[in-house]
Amino acid sequence: MIHRILDKSKQKEVEELFTSVFTSSEGEKEGKLIGSLSLQLASNIDNKEIICIGAYEDETLIGCIFFTRLHFSKPILVYMLAPVAVSAEHQGKGIGQALINYGLDELKRRAANVAVTYGDPSFYSKVGFQALSENVIKAPLKLSMPFGWLGQSLTGEPIPTISERPLCVKEFIDPVYW
Repeated sequence: MIHRILDKSKQKEVEELFTSVFTSSEGEKEGKLIGSLSLQLASNIDNKEIICIGAYEDETLIGCIFFTRLHFSKPILVYMLAPVAVSAEHQGKGIGQALINYGLDELKRRAANVAVTYGDPSFYSKVGFQALSENVIKAPLKLSMPFGWLGQSLTGEPIPTISERPLCVKEFIDPVYW
């Protein structure tokens, strides 16, 4: 398996993977929703505000993650991990965990301070994420399931408390994702 930082030229592959994965696990409606989100994100990859990383096996995209920048008034580099997909036939083999760990290492190389995500605590705890109170770092929009707001320090220092709600990339400014 090879990990690659992806660019806009891979947007169709990315959309197909996310649509397929979320359709098979969550149904057609969710598949279309997350497939569309992934296409919007992939079409705006700039490797700074939106970073996309893929896992390939024999030149086939089998896993993909996005990191998007969250902006605060104070100078801190925070990225949100979402969405994440691994093709159905490759799930349960550690590919998602390896891909996320590769991505977190990439963020550390870029001097990022914190990574956050919104998802299943039992999965994301395997790659170092822990429950994150919105008293420490708020989500960009109101959370429907606050227990899924997770974070980790990328510096070895405690996650700093930031009282303001961050700005996220435009693709996530929709309550349906929260």
